[in-house]
Amino acid sequence: MTKLALLTGAKGGIGSAITEGLIEAGYRVIATFYPGNEACAKEWFVENNYSEENVKLFGLDVTNTEECGERLKALLEEEGTIDLLVNNAGITRDATFKRMDYSKWEQVIDTNLNSLFNVTQPVFSSMLEKGNCRIVNITSVNGLKGQFGQANYSAAKAGMIGFTKALAFEGARSGVTVNAIAPGYTATPMVEAMKPEVLESIKAEIPMGRLATPAEIASAVVFLASEKSGYITGETLSVNGGLYMN
Repeated sequence: MTKLALLTGAKGGIGSAITEGLIEAGYRVIATFYPGNEACAKEWFVENNYSEENVKLFGLDVTNTEECGERLKALLEEEGTIDLLVNNAGITRDATFKRMDYSKWEQVIDTNLNSLFNVTQPVFSSMLEKGNCRIVNITSVNGLKGQFGQANYSAAKAGMIGFTKALAFEGARSGVTVNAIAPGYTATPMVEAMKPEVLESIKAEIPMGRLATPAEIASAVVFLASEKSGYITGETLSVNGGLYMN
């Protein structure tokens, strides 16, 4: 039977690559989108030549605890157990901490960190019952080393790593692995829109001298979703071209 993956943040640069990678690996992907962005999600669906057989669009506000509980309960009743959950939804609201207002802090913590509870909690019990399921959380190199002007983002991404390690303990005996991937700078449309001089300064700090491709991040997700990774849990896989060594 085709395995079922639930992917938040599916439409972004990394999310789109993860969607493609999972389809190639034989998964059917439940791709979430913010409920107010249905037209944009459908456009993405059509542009990528997806069909209902491999991708199902699923409106979900990952910051809304009640909505996630209700919508995901209904999804499980309709589709059955989720074999793979990829928590990829994330935003940035950068500012130096002395100039950061609470809304910037709250928005990033809600979307990047609180969403882990909102999305994972409703499906975790069914994963434990089925066994041999996977959870992959997309954190960031900046959750490991911090970043100027990103106290909110770095805090949320570091929190994801702690969540990953703790939940891995709870899932281990049932064969539910929980791991994280910490990408470095990745060649998404948002990053490539930076000023050329800024991009060059970023690349100069990376030992490999280039950005990651979204496909390289997706490949790491596909590996952690596979049977070959069945004895790996509670780990954070850094995919950053050696950036963290600096």
